[in-house]
Amino acid sequence: FFSSLQPPEKEGGLPRQVGNKTECGLLGFVLDLKQDYEPVRSLIPEEKLYKVYTFNSVRKSMSTVIKLPDGSFRMYSKGASEIVLKKCSRILNAAGEPRMFRPRDRDEMVKKVIEPMACDGLRTICVAFRDFPSSPEPDWDNENDILSDLTCICVVGIEDPVRPEVPEAIRKCQRAGITVRMVTGDNINTARAIAIKCGIIHPGEDFLCLEGKEFNRRIRNEKGEIEQERIDKIWPKLRVLARSSPTDKHTLVKGIIDSTQVEQRQVVAVTGDGTNDGPALKKADVGFAMGIAGTDVAKEASDIILTDDNFSSIVKAVMWGRNVYDSISKFLQFQLTVNIVAVIVAFTGACITQDSPLKAVQMLWVNLIMDTFASLALATEPPTEALLLRKPYGRNKPLISRTMMKNILGHAVYQLTLIFTLLFVGEKMFKIDSGRNAPLHSPPSEHYTIIFNTFVMMQLFNEINARKIHGERNVFDGIFRNPIFCTIVLGTFAIQIVIVQFGGKPFSCSPLQLDQWMCKFNIFGTEMELSKCKVIATIPTSRLKFLKEAGRLTEKEEVPEEELNEDVEEIDHAERELRRGQILWFRGLNRIQTQIRVVKAFRSSLYEGLEKPESRTSIHNFMTHPEFRIEDSQPHIPLIDDTDLEEDPALKKNSSPPSSLNKNNSAIDSGINLTTDTSKSATSSSPGSPIHSLETSL
Repeated sequence: FFSSLQPPEKEGGLPRQVGNKTECGLLGFVLDLKQDYEPVRSLIPEEKLYKVYTFNSVRKSMSTVIKLPDGSFRMYSKGASEIVLKKCSRILNAAGEPRMFRPRDRDEMVKKVIEPMACDGLRTICVAFRDFPSSPEPDWDNENDILSDLTCICVVGIEDPVRPEVPEAIRKCQRAGITVRMVTGDNINTARAIAIKCGIIHPGEDFLCLEGKEFNRRIRNEKGEIEQERIDKIWPKLRVLARSSPTDKHTLVKGIIDSTQVEQRQVVAVTGDGTNDGPALKKADVGFAMGIAGTDVAKEASDIILTDDNFSSIVKAVMWGRNVYDSISKFLQFQLTVNIVAVIVAFTGACITQDSPLKAVQMLWVNLIMDTFASLALATEPPTEALLLRKPYGRNKPLISRTMMKNILGHAVYQLTLIFTLLFVGEKMFKIDSGRNAPLHSPPSEHYTIIFNTFVMMQLFNEINARKIHGERNVFDGIFRNPIFCTIVLGTFAIQIVIVQFGGKPFSCSPLQLDQWMCKFNIFGTEMELSKCKVIATIPTSRLKFLKEAGRLTEKEEVPEEELNEDVEEIDHAERELRRGQILWFRGLNRIQTQIRVVKAFRSSLYEGLEKPESRTSIHNFMTHPEFRIEDSQPHIPLIDDTDLEEDPALKKNSSPPSSLNKNNSAIDSGINLTTDTSKSATSSSPGSPIHSLETSL
């Protein structure tokens, strides 16, 4: 009732289908037979439907029960042809009269009708009915009895045409290193034919096309349990899974993700539109839901919604994802090169010449170039088809590859060589006064202005170099497709000219002559030639074994869940409270130790030149007295450094060494009991001693 055919938008076009495509195809077949379905719908509206068995992946069919005028009931069913035919015991002949439908007749129909249609890519659907008497009324909840003894009306074939752009999109995915698999509820022959049309499988290749039952038989052991080893033998070659249930789809996704067949974990993307696809969409790394035909459950479980329900949109998503990743890598390559050169020039120059060649305001301008402007320029590169010509990155692939490290170090060495050459012999090259060792408040020098200008210009040219991170030689390829990049580069160049010529003292710049600009452009041309000829790109990355990849994700060491549970059981609440109390005790004792040291220093100044009175000036000596003793039932932990014992030999003599050392020096792992001996006086030190009150308080 929700599906219908609307007039075409253009004259001579096909009718517009609204609702379920399968039902719309059947309605179109009715119209081709010169019949109209609207009078039947008006005669039996939706509210008059007596019972409805909705379609699901288990029964592979749907049925509707209506009540006839004489009080009897009639049920209409439609669904997968080979499944509905098994429930049919009669079939209508050409005259519309029912006749017996034996198993051999069913086998003959499957071979002569269903299989040829399926091999042509048609989805075969069987339409059947059954009449029930009014009395006694059937038990509608007994579905097995109700959906049996049917009378077959016909078997129709519906073509789900492949969109013209789908084969090319699948070819791009395969070229980009993405394996496309079809998981469908259609017949195995229909699914195989559609897969061939789409380019998922090619004749002569080593691939698997399985039905759901065969798939489950292969992946389960004798007890019916799924084994990962069995899945690993199937999924690498599996391309088509037909007559599958949502559980099969989820099992396949989970099996590929958990597989150890290959070194790197597979990244799985799943498309779906139905409610039953929710678990698979949720389990996948990336879930694609259909925006038009998809249910709300599928959209909620997915990560990306395809607003046009087109497979080619997945290719666009892959292309944009790779473009974002490459944009980050481009910016990092440029940023690290600038940082290395700027830090080394500023630090080394300040150490050697006592004055940094790059002033504070100039560094702010450089920082603006390499942060804000560079990020806008390099992050706005539009995606191209070239992004789909390489294999996908691994999940743990480092963000900075060896090729990028080679580019960073190569350009950094070139720029540092040029900058230090200008710093130490630049005044001779340009025949100007040296800016090194200039007085504090001297006016800006042409020497340091040339160094600053050269540094900024090299960063502009390096920004063009950073557009390519995979060793490409032509760094100008597609540069005019990004107007933002061209605008930023030209704008930065114009602002640099204004800063150099008119910046004056605020920017520590002295105006340069035309011949100095032209001479520097020859130097900058070297950087451009370095980019154009790609001298660095000719160096094989494989031979630079000292280069390390950076930015790799670190995988946490997995601890078995059983061991975690055992650790949790071993540490109960009482023990946790005991350890917390021990930590507080050690903090208090360390604080007392610090106070004793202060008192010791104070007393040493009072009794300077006199005989030092016997007192407890150390926590070690203090603890050796019997009235306050510590019973250590576990390895002892030193509370102060051993330097205290070396400073005072008397203390070292009176203190007792620990029975054993704690190997991990963890205060939490020691058990210390503090007991008080009331049989002896706690005031053995003189009442006038400054430490007397401290000992008493303890």
